[in-house]
Amino acid sequence: MPTISRKEMSDKDIHLLYETVRIAHEAKQKGNHPFGALLADKDGTILMEQENDYEEGGSAMHAETLLLFKASKCYDADFLASCTLYTNAEPCVMCTGALYWTNVRRLVFGITEKQLLELTGSDVQNPTFDLPSDVVLSYGQKDMEVVGPATDEQLLHAIIADHKEFWNH
Repeated sequence: MPTISRKEMSDKDIHLLYETVRIAHEAKQKGNHPFGALLADKDGTILMEQENDYEEGGSAMHAETLLLFKASKCYDADFLASCTLYTNAEPCVMCTGALYWTNVRRLVFGITEKQLLELTGSDVQNPTFDLPSDVVLSYGQKDMEVVGPATDEQLLHAIIADHKEFWNH
């Protein structure tokens, strides 16, 4: 049975989540959905970053999945096990699956999937699940660490502001 541990968010985690907000904001400015993700090594060094790419390929072009596919081509599974995926919003089922299959064992996210659903509503471009990533991961066979949602008010405001502006609900 896998262990899905929940840990407190560190100052380093908060700093790197702000970077995902920057990435998401840049995506929004290009007309894409406001999602941003980055991969960091165990010391917090950013290895890769990725924004949502809805304009290029539609609703399956999530920042997390795109980033994780790229990471799996650049790094081996043992190295990825020591890395962290940071994302402004909790990964959906598809992105959580990509996290699992690429062997990244730590996830840090800003807002929950449930909060995202409240922001996107029933928008056909983003038919959001209400299924937490730790629940998805609990059905796997790997020990994982999930950190989130963020509690830093300024960070939450920054994440939510881009979504409110974009989804206009």
